[in-house]
Amino acid sequence: MAKAPSVWSYVSKMPPEHLKNVYGDFPQKVRQHLGDWLENQPWEYITGTDSFCIETASSVLNKLVEELEKVASNCGSDARLILQAIQRMSQHDPNSTILLFKAICKGEMDVVLKQYPRLAVSFQAKQEEMMFQYRCNKLQHKMKQTSVAQQSLKVALENLKFRGQAQDLSALQKQWVMLIEESLKLLANVQDQALKIISIWRRRQQMAGNGSPFDENLLPLQDRLEFIFAIYQELICMIRDLSETGQRVLPPEYLDQISAGFTSLIKSSFLVDKQPPQVLKTQTKFQASVNFMLGAKILAGVSKMPVIRANIITEKKAQDFFVAPSTEPLNEGAGEVENGRSVFEFTQATRTCGAVFKNMLLKKIKRCERKGSESVTEEKCAIFFTAEINFSGSTHVIQVKALSLPVVVIVHGNQDNNAKATILWDNAFSEIGRRPFYVDEKVPWKKMCQTLNMKFMAEVGTKQELTPVHYRFLAQKIFGDNGSYEDIKDRMVSWTQFNKEPLRERNFTFWQWFDGVVDLTKKHLKDYWSDGLIMGFVSKQYVHTILGRAHNGTFLLRFSDSEIGGITIAHIVRGDDGSGQIQNIQPFTAKDLQILSLGDRVRDLKQLKYLHEKGEKDAVFDKYYKKVSSSGNGYKRAVIILTVPGDENESKHNPSHMSDIVSMDECDAIHASTSRSLQYA
Repeated sequence: MAKAPSVWSYVSKMPPEHLKNVYGDFPQKVRQHLGDWLENQPWEYITGTDSFCIETASSVLNKLVEELEKVASNCGSDARLILQAIQRMSQHDPNSTILLFKAICKGEMDVVLKQYPRLAVSFQAKQEEMMFQYRCNKLQHKMKQTSVAQQSLKVALENLKFRGQAQDLSALQKQWVMLIEESLKLLANVQDQALKIISIWRRRQQMAGNGSPFDENLLPLQDRLEFIFAIYQELICMIRDLSETGQRVLPPEYLDQISAGFTSLIKSSFLVDKQPPQVLKTQTKFQASVNFMLGAKILAGVSKMPVIRANIITEKKAQDFFVAPSTEPLNEGAGEVENGRSVFEFTQATRTCGAVFKNMLLKKIKRCERKGSESVTEEKCAIFFTAEINFSGSTHVIQVKALSLPVVVIVHGNQDNNAKATILWDNAFSEIGRRPFYVDEKVPWKKMCQTLNMKFMAEVGTKQELTPVHYRFLAQKIFGDNGSYEDIKDRMVSWTQFNKEPLRERNFTFWQWFDGVVDLTKKHLKDYWSDGLIMGFVSKQYVHTILGRAHNGTFLLRFSDSEIGGITIAHIVRGDDGSGQIQNIQPFTAKDLQILSLGDRVRDLKQLKYLHEKGEKDAVFDKYYKKVSSSGNGYKRAVIILTVPGDENESKHNPSHMSDIVSMDECDAIHASTSRSLQYA
């Protein structure tokens, strides 16, 4: 996982006055010399009075004194005074010292997050890692105490058995059981935290399907699970060792708890690390892979690696497994998957145990009964991976299962667009731990904005984000009204509005229109968009507002409101009396831009002079103009030039260009055409 930034890396660059209320009586210049060492200590978690907390507090305060001694040699009298104060506080009231530095670290983080709220996730991840490590250390401490108590109990039992020396076995037994109970509680907390992070990893993997950044490295999680696995093994060995004395000291419910926790850990360590395509076409090969994070521990030494089977199952079947997991093998899926068998393999270089399914193919799909007006592209399935794990040297068998992200199966390419909408909605708005594959029918518009922005940037491959102006237009388009943005941003948007009902006065849905824009931009307009040359998602009314005050020939580029996958040019034409009309040229589609690029179209239209807020068009678009070179072979070169037919004034000044100025009130758009002009090479 990528290393999280330190709070201090931001604090150290801030003006001192921003932090005047953070440090209290602690000298700020002394704090500066402690750097990020301070925030890497578990101040927040040292809260108890048990032996581990006392030992940890003593260890951390001793380290603090060592750090301050280093500072004192470079920082003069202030550091020596604070060192003396810390030493006194540590001896008489260590809790006050811990609370002081806990408050300093929290205060610094609050100041940074106020200015950089986007860092919240990174800081939370770092805090979570520190908490986990603290709990692991506490668990190890408790296990050592348990081991010592067990040895005392074994000695007492041996003395009683072989020497007849009676000791207070009852007290020793109670102490051992109490320590086992405390160890199990700590172990459950550590395991819950690890499994929660697995769930978060899965959720982030799903969000990556919509373009969210994702760190797929599972080794940090594997380290956690292997640590917990080792603790279970140690507990089992302790219990087995004590049982050999003939004593049944531990109540049965604790044995059941250990068995259930151990089994849950193993099952949770099996997941899909490389997902199959979420829009899956029949008769098309695809890949996926699974990772068994405890495989290196459990399968080491087995003579034959377990087989993993892959089947495709319906949403209903996935729900059945979620509600009441079955140990019965899956005899019938929702379709026939070729090459749906593989075996586990170890990869020493990456420390992984997993299996790759390289050439799976779904031959056909059995459609289930759909609800209401649900179409086949709203029907969700999943690839279901199962394997039976037999412990080395044991007859105990555990069935591990992993469910892929939802997939929509299509049989024809014309279903792709609507299938992508189903997947986009599911990826964006599903919750951790949900019942497969439940997702809300209505979501806040604010979340929809984040989803559209993420999808647009990822698909286009740009860092240029959508803006509040864009969101306002998109909201008005999907809701079909011109309400104020303040009203719109708090509204809920439904799946029906997103991709079931056509937009007002259109024969396509919002998603079909938006996806068309994304596809056009990705294939033909990426650089223009990234350079900020395309205004894009704005209405004609907005265009009137900003061009109505502009100079003659000022233009802008916006995505077509009426055509899927089109971009149009709006510009202002002013008469001799200064009055102006806004003109819209017929939208250019991907097919048009394959023939002649957007830059060359802008160059050819002489009525376009200034790109709104960017400057003179030749200066702005020069790098996008195709340079005409001599063929050098005696032939005349043929070039394609854009014209807008019927403009008499243009044709007089430039015979190779014609235009026809039509008011937007008279016609929705000006029709542009291309003509071939012959030039000598």
